[in-house]
This record gives sequence, C-alpha cells and structure tokens, in this order.
Amino acid sequence: MSQTNPETLTADLVRCASITPEEGGALVLLEDLLAGAGFTCTRVDRGGVSNLFARWGDKGHSRTFGFNGHTDVVPLGDPDDWTMPPFGAEVKDGFLYGRGATDMKSGVAAFAAAAVDFVTQTPPDGAVILAITGDEEGDAVDGTVALLNWMESAQERMQVCLVGEPTSPDHMGQMLKIGRRGSLNAHFTVVGQQGHAAYPHRALNPMPAMARLMDRLASHELDKGTDHFDASTLAVVTIDTGNPATNVIPAQSRAAVNIRFNDLHSGASLSEWLQEEATRIDAEFGTKTDVKIKISGESFLTPPGDLSALVSRAVEAETGVTPELSTSGGTSDARFVKDHCPVVEFGLVGKTMHQVDERVEVAQIHQLKAIYTRILRDYFA
Repeated sequence: MSQTNPETLTADLVRCASITPEEGGALVLLEDLLAGAGFTCTRVDRGGVSNLFARWGDKGHSRTFGFNGHTDVVPLGDPDDWTMPPFGAEVKDGFLYGRGATDMKSGVAAFAAAAVDFVTQTPPDGAVILAITGDEEGDAVDGTVALLNWMESAQERMQVCLVGEPTSPDHMGQMLKIGRRGSLNAHFTVVGQQGHAAYPHRALNPMPAMARLMDRLASHELDKGTDHFDASTLAVVTIDTGNPATNVIPAQSRAAVNIRFNDLHSGASLSEWLQEEATRIDAEFGTKTDVKIKISGESFLTPPGDLSALVSRAVEAETGVTPELSTSGGTSDARFVKDHCPVVEFGLVGKTMHQVDERVEVAQIHQLKAIYTRILRDYFA
C-alpha cells in the first residue's frame, strides 16, 4: 500500500516561495493532495491572505480531530549569507535546507501526509480537519482568525486541535506546549518643551521623565510565576530621542516595552497599569505622555488532561522520550484556536527556524509523521 512521503512533500513546499503573505503555490499543492484523498477543500482567503480548510468525513461529527499550521515563511535576510539555495530544498548530510524547512513546512507536510494515509487506509468513524494559513508570520489578522470565523459561520467544528509548530528546543520529543504566554507591546511618547541646554529652567526636559518611567517599569516585579507558567517579563526594547545636538533639550522622547505575561494578568489589566504609571510620571515631572498599546495575544492554558496525555503517549511511543508540558516561548496561532476548542502544540526541533540556512533533519520529518499517525489512530480507536 503506497505511503505519502513527508520528506518529498516538505521539499515541494519549501520550493514554494511563500514569503508572508505570498501564497507561492504551497496551498495549491496541498489542496491538490488533500482533494485527491477525498478531503472537501475550501479556500478561505481574506484581506489578500490565502487560507485552506480541508475536511475528511461527515460535517459535525462528534469525533473530529483538527490540525493547524502555516505555509508562509519569514523573509530570507541577505540571500548572499545563505550557503544553500533558500528555496532549493536540497538535502546535505541528512538535513533538508530551505526557508520554512523547520518553521513549519515540515510540520504541515507531516500532518498532511499522516492524515491522507490514515483516512485512505483506515477510514475512521469521525472527521479529520486541516486548517492551514498563509498569515502566521505576518500580522495574523486574516489567517487562522479568518479560518475560525469562516468555520463558525459554516458550522464547522474541531473537537480538539494540534498545532504543528516546532516545540522542542534541543531534541525530538522534548517538549509539548499546553499554553502560551500573552504578548503586549507598549509605545510611550513623553512630551516636554524644547529649550537651550544652558537654560534648563526655560525648558521641560522629557528625558528624566522617560528614564524614570522606564526604570519603574523595568524594575517592577509583575509576579513570581504560576504552576504552569514562568514569571511574567517586561523588557525595555528601545529608547529614542533622535537629538543630535548637545546644546538642545529635546521636546519629546520615545520608548517601547514588550511584556510576556502569564495567566495572572490580562492585556487589559497590564494596559491599565502602564497607563497609571505614565500618569504618575506626568504628575511628578509636568510632562504629557501618550501611551499606545497593542496586545498580540492573551495568555492561555489547556490544562493537562486527555488531549495532552494522548499526544504525550504517542510521542513517547515513537521517540522513547516523555515530553515536558510547557508554556514557554513566543506566541503562535494556538492563541486563536484556544477560543474554538482545546489545543496543544507539538512539532520538530526548532533550533534553526528564522535563521540563515534554515534546515530540518530528514529523519525527524518521518518521525513526526509517525507521531501524528499514532495520535490519529489512538484518538479514533
């Protein structure tokens, strides 16, 4: 009985130059594969972003397993820094090279290959859904969010979902994500009054106010962590005044911070705290501070239970490694899926993602397909 080769599929996807938000032929390729295996496929394009929804089995079945992933990739950086063709999908010393090889065309290839072989060889009593976006590396406004919006309107539903992002820092099977920290970016503009540096009493220098504000924020302990999350962090990422003159007190100064927060906080509560701190500084220094905040995602947790146990058993059976249940790392599209159904993340080792000469160990692609196949088999058993 023929098998869908995830290595070949990964290579075909890597050859698609799908730098976000370009589709690059990746979703067309996947749609052809899935439709040929009996999946009902629907393009859910929105805002110039390409997305693909595919379902095998009856709509609305009480047992429906979903996979989520993305085929868009980050830009190359300087192409001259690459020693291998970034869209060549060449194999050398057991590694397949190319942009997106790790993040996350190999993951998409592994779960697509597993799903195709599973439903054609051992058709389950249930449904399998693949929700694949072209907007994870971009603004993430018209990608998985668009898919979930369409699914709601079309009364399509996953009972559980696995996101195939790279999750293991060092070795295969090391880590399973059961949640993610929230992420918030805040931009501050402190406005004073420009003047001559020799006559500071005739000006209002925004720099001391900004320095005090950033120090207060950076030195504040947000929390000590929770049972499943590390302590929340705040990083000052830029302070910029843009003043080339040493004899001029500037009129304003700008800064930005990034907060990664656990489930003790919400984007709203942190936004309120940041605004309160800025207001205190203005009262102390006489400045006026504008605060602009963008919440990239709220923290979430899928408590350890049936889903994480299902995935953990499959990982251990195929790798001999019991994965750590973790909430570390950045954000992913799981932050959107969690509002739809219970979600966890498991994928390959992510050491080279977003790097020059991004690459994936070929053996791990086949291993990941085996893990996903076992998950499907055990879920529908």
